[in-house]
Amino acid sequence: MSFVKTLATLAVGFAAAKGMQKVKEMGGTAGVKDALRKAGEPGGMADEIGAMAQKMGLPVQQEQLRGLFDRFGKGAAEMTDATESGLGSLMGAMTGMASAGAAGLGGMMSAVTEGTALGKVSEENAKLMIRAMIQSAKADGTISPEERATILDHLGDASEEEIAFVEAELAAPVDVAALARDTGAQMRDQVYSAALMAVQVDTQAERTYLRSLAKALGLSDAERDGLHSAMGRPTV
Repeated sequence: MSFVKTLATLAVGFAAAKGMQKVKEMGGTAGVKDALRKAGEPGGMADEIGAMAQKMGLPVQQEQLRGLFDRFGKGAAEMTDATESGLGSLMGAMTGMASAGAAGLGGMMSAVTEGTALGKVSEENAKLMIRAMIQSAKADGTISPEERATILDHLGDASEEEIAFVEAELAAPVDVAALARDTGAQMRDQVYSAALMAVQVDTQAERTYLRSLAKALGLSDAERDGLHSAMGRPTV
């Protein structure tokens, strides 16, 4: 595996974790199944991840990515429809979709960069984006044990180094200044987009964190709001 693949895996893992939280909030599974069916549609999960990959300079084919997530997302929803076990079945189906989707995406992203100069740069950039995702997810105080388990469950084929990196970031305090300091000017949009992807922007803590991160990265209000619009997230 690689940190580029780990980034792809975590992106889907966070989406699954958010889905689990949404089920709890809604008290049912209909909304999450609908989101799974739309994972490959324009504006869905595939587009969010593909946009981030392209900003990193990785030649991901958007239509191919949409097809991948459309297939796995609909399969997960249909698997749940075919059973009577409700929430437990949905969570299992989501985990399977996330694992399969991330594995396919990770292979697409790393196949053309492994062993190249671009690959080395992409690895370092992926680490920054992983840090951004995890910090953003912790903006409201902590990551719940359920969310943590969902995220880490998707790293089954990661190396010990990659798992240790993710676990260390999960345990580390939120440090906007350090993340911004380590982010070069050419990665500002990507790092902010990674942070934005990990949350729904539906709490004051998330909005406060994102405003702080944008300011630390040197993004103008217009640049920040443009990224929110591009990813279909509420502005802060």
